[in-house]
Amino acid sequence: MDIASPGLLLLPVLPEFEFAIFIPRWYHSSMIDWSSCPAVERDPERVSGAWVFRGTRVPVAALFENLEDGALVSQFVEWFPGVTLEQVRTVLEHAARSALAPA
Repeated sequence: MDIASPGLLLLPVLPEFEFAIFIPRWYHSSMIDWSSCPAVERDPERVSGAWVFRGTRVPVAALFENLEDGALVSQFVEWFPGVTLEQVRTVLEHAARSALAPA
């Protein structure tokens, strides 16, 4: 697999991870069923009903947009107070499992 492929998003690996996470760019975060991810929540009255990191108003989509633009996970957590490293780890793992799940 060519990691420079424009069709893949290579998510920066956290030091605690022992693997890289590749998610097809076409597999946008809005295509993932977030209802089973404990790190996120959705309320139709907040942030237009978007999936957000639990306890915050930070959309999950913001994580993927920032990573696609080259940000590091540590930067994202710094830029978005209230979002924890554990939440980001959980979201990335959930996205990776969803991307690999049979349709």
